[in-house]
Amino acid sequence: MENKTPIIALVDDDKVFQITASRTIMAAQLTDKILQFENGEDALIFLKHHAGDSETLPDYIFLDINMPFVDGWMFLEDYSLFKTNLSKKILIYMVSSSIDPRDVDRAKQNENIREYIIKPVTREKFIELLSKAA
Repeated sequence: MENKTPIIALVDDDKVFQITASRTIMAAQLTDKILQFENGEDALIFLKHHAGDSETLPDYIFLDINMPFVDGWMFLEDYSLFKTNLSKKILIYMVSSSIDPRDVDRAKQNENIREYIIKPVTREKFIELLSKAA
């Protein structure tokens, strides 16, 4: 399998998280291909639009729970209905500042979520997650 640069999507309405995560990922030289979406709806539209194009789809999604319009849970409901149409398997990490055990349990029970990560996400955590997944 060729070792190509992964595409990472950040789905989060928190601008500070978007900027910090992007800079952290690029500084760690994990990828320079970062897609940013402010809510789940924008991300879903993108995924559906590019479903057949594995070169454009993200390899990883870092998904926030609390967002306007379509939150992380709504995104996952919709995603699970059309993920079989996607031309590549996407690993989803739920990222949240919520330490509510109900959110953590709900995430663990969702087959589409690889791991639940509490913000802030450190450089070391990004490196660990992406090298583990690769």
